[in-house]
Amino acid sequence: MTARTESAVRLVILLAIGTMAGAAAFTHVHDLSVAHGQPHWIGWANAVAVELMAIYLGLELRARRRAGRPVGLVGSLLVAFALLSLAAQVAGAEPSVWGWIVAAVPSLAFLALVKVVLSNAPVTPPAVEPDQPTAHRTEEPDPATAVEPVRPAEPAAVIPATLPPRVVQPNRPHVVGIIR
Repeated sequence: MTARTESAVRLVILLAIGTMAGAAAFTHVHDLSVAHGQPHWIGWANAVAVELMAIYLGLELRARRRAGRPVGLVGSLLVAFALLSLAAQVAGAEPSVWGWIVAAVPSLAFLALVKVVLSNAPVTPPAVEPDQPTAHRTEEPDPATAVEPVRPAEPAAVIPATLPPRVVQPNRPHVVGIIR
């Protein structure tokens, strides 16, 4: 089997599982909402909010990790929405261990699929552009090639300007001459 054929088969399987598990998860959240007094359109809104929020949060978690940003809140929200989806699956099940396990399968399959797809793509740190300031770079500068910054020259000592000595000429008391 060639790599291209294998990729096509994987995509078909991914779409089939995603479609069926997503449909089951959406339906369970919708049905639970309607059974507890919500109109049908709000049931679908709840289903969209719960199921797509889990997918979005998975994407956001990956993007934050790639950018080196904190992931605590996003991770907590992802767990909360996944548990909410799982609870909707189990709430409509037959009250037995097997009933709960079987009801949880679509939600768990959907979440596992999202996790596998999101963890499959390579995570690389963002490249530092050459025109970016060095404050954004993570590596330490090499001391051998480091250039010391230019320091401003210290001001020279100010020497007061002096006039050449004046000489009073003896013959002319009112004329002052400058000796050169």
